[in-house]
Amino acid sequence: MRRAGATREVHIGEVLLHAAVFGRGRRGGRADRRIVVEESLTQTVARLFATLDARGIDYLLVGGVALLQYVEGRNTEDLDLIFALSALPSVPEIRIESREGYFARGDFDGLQVDLLLTGNPLFDEVRRRHRTIRPFVEREIPCATVEGLLLLKLYALPSLYREGNFARVGLYENDVATLLHAYRPAIEPLLTELARHLGATDLEAVRTVVADLERRIERFEGRS
Repeated sequence: MRRAGATREVHIGEVLLHAAVFGRGRRGGRADRRIVVEESLTQTVARLFATLDARGIDYLLVGGVALLQYVEGRNTEDLDLIFALSALPSVPEIRIESREGYFARGDFDGLQVDLLLTGNPLFDEVRRRHRTIRPFVEREIPCATVEGLLLLKLYALPSLYREGNFARVGLYENDVATLLHAYRPAIEPLLTELARHLGATDLEAVRTVVADLERRIERFEGRS
C-alpha cells in the first residue's frame, strides 16, 4: 500500500499530450481548435501555472491529473482546476468558451482548462480544507488531497447516474475504489461532510456505492 505522503513524479504536459495523441478524440469543442504540438503543449502548461502563481490566484488542481499524484491512473485529457469566478478577470489569458452552473470551460493559448467554480459550496470547501502542495515536473502546485478527490468524485456520482452517463460512472467508481484501496482514508467523516451538500436520497446512494466498493476490496484481498 502506498503511503499517503509518497510522491509520484508527474509531468502534466506529457500526460495531456499522451491523452491527446492516443485518446479517442472524445472532447469535441470548436472544430477549428488548433492542434498543439508537443513542445508547445508542455510549455503552455508550464506557462499557465507560472501565470496563476505570479498573479496570486488561489486555485486547486483536481481531476485526473491530480489523481495521478497518488495512484497509477488512466490517461486524462482534462486539466481541472477549482477556481473563483471573481479571479478570472485577473487572468484574461484564460478565455471562457462556455459556462453551465458551477462549471466553465476555458482556453489558455490552445490548452483546454475546465474550471470548477467556488460558487459551489463543496468545491469551495475542498479548495480551502482539502489541499496540499505536490511537486510536479513543471513546479510545485496546490493539489487536492486524497480526501478532497474522494469528496469530488462521490459528490458527482448521483448526477452522473441520473444523466445515464455510465461511462463516467464506471471511471469515477474505479477512481474511488483505487483511492480507498491504496490509502484507507476514514470514510465516515467524508460522508458526514457530503451530507451538508447532498440531499438524503443522493447521500444514501453514495453510501451504498461506498459500501459496495469496500466489499469488493475485501473480496479482492481475500478477507471475506
